[in-house]
Amino acid sequence: MSSLISVFKSLKAAGDLLAQADRKTKDLALGKAAAAIEAAREEILAANAIDVEKARAGGMKEALIDRLSLNPARIKGICEGIAKVIRLDDPIGRVKAGWITPDNLFIEEVSVPMGTVCIIYESRPNVTADAFSLAYKAGCSILLRGSSAALESNRALVRAIKRGLKDGGIPGAVELADSGSRDEIDEILSARGWIDVVLPRGGRELIQRVVSNAKIPVIETGEGNCHIYVEPSADIDAAVEIIANAKLQRPGVCNAVETLLLHKDIAKVLMPLTAKRLAGKAELRCDREAMAAIGPLPQGLELKDAVEEDWGTEFLDNILAVKVVASLDEAIEHINSYGTKHSEAILTNDLKAAEEFNRRVDAACVYTNASTRFTDGEMFGFGAELGISTQKFHVRGPMGLEALTAIKYRIKGTGQIRA
Repeated sequence: MSSLISVFKSLKAAGDLLAQADRKTKDLALGKAAAAIEAAREEILAANAIDVEKARAGGMKEALIDRLSLNPARIKGICEGIAKVIRLDDPIGRVKAGWITPDNLFIEEVSVPMGTVCIIYESRPNVTADAFSLAYKAGCSILLRGSSAALESNRALVRAIKRGLKDGGIPGAVELADSGSRDEIDEILSARGWIDVVLPRGGRELIQRVVSNAKIPVIETGEGNCHIYVEPSADIDAAVEIIANAKLQRPGVCNAVETLLLHKDIAKVLMPLTAKRLAGKAELRCDREAMAAIGPLPQGLELKDAVEEDWGTEFLDNILAVKVVASLDEAIEHINSYGTKHSEAILTNDLKAAEEFNRRVDAACVYTNASTRFTDGEMFGFGAELGISTQKFHVRGPMGLEALTAIKYRIKGTGQIRA
């Protein structure tokens, strides 16, 4: 018998029950889950400390350790995230449209739960709570498959969630696949009839493995090779701070900027200021024109010549590739060639240039005069997120409750038969 078949069966049964629950019942259960996480804070932090120590001993870079790490403020943030989901409208049972056909049939398009979902993700224990809360609110059972790097943290979080759900909730609606075996992923990806959709959230290798091997539907999330392009008309001081925020605030996340594109007419003004702002904080990998535009090197600046590989790399680190371009067209061509359709930004005060950039850049999120770091379900008002979808069907961009809904058509007649 398959090692996960009993888990699949439990999730399916729990999902069938949860799909019938009303908003009040679901919200009450989510509140108790959040309270249980807060009550288990010390247990969760102790488990997380084990993961962090193991990761650091294994040589994980600090930007990724930051993604893995929990602290009291982040535990509080996890609970607040669940509270935000509670406050969202219930997406289930919503009548999206209704019409009468020439045969006098009344048709309604109604939102229903997706079913049993699975998320396969890396290193970020907050995803455990975010994904659970969104799935539960959407009436879906969920299988969580985190990485081995966050194993103890995820176990502690799921234990707490299940304790909270025991009183008035459905504990079987959330399960953790925690054997750590890579065979476990293959079993999940082959679970036709049990798992209705799988969402991979992580680096290129994980995403491509899921997309290439899944025998069940996939909502593809993408790595974030994000760009900022700066036009000659941009506000210089604002541009420097936006670039610094997009690179430095949390460099190990998918919405951090990885490549800076500078119009040739602004490079000599902006490049020295950007280099000074990032000196001692990020390594710059510059093409020849960007290198020349820096001028005298600020103290502490780490500098390298850019190579072709840099343009297509999601560094997830304090590294920024910099290229000078001759035009808006060249910037757009570069982004559409090397980008991952995640988040792209233009800094400009030229309305026509902004409109052209927004129209032609192929990405889930396109910004004008703002940091790419805002691509996030919470920032978009979704309460939390399952990931950032970079595909073009069903859902795109930050995935909230709507990503976990499907539709059902309800047809009412008065005895009609088809001629």
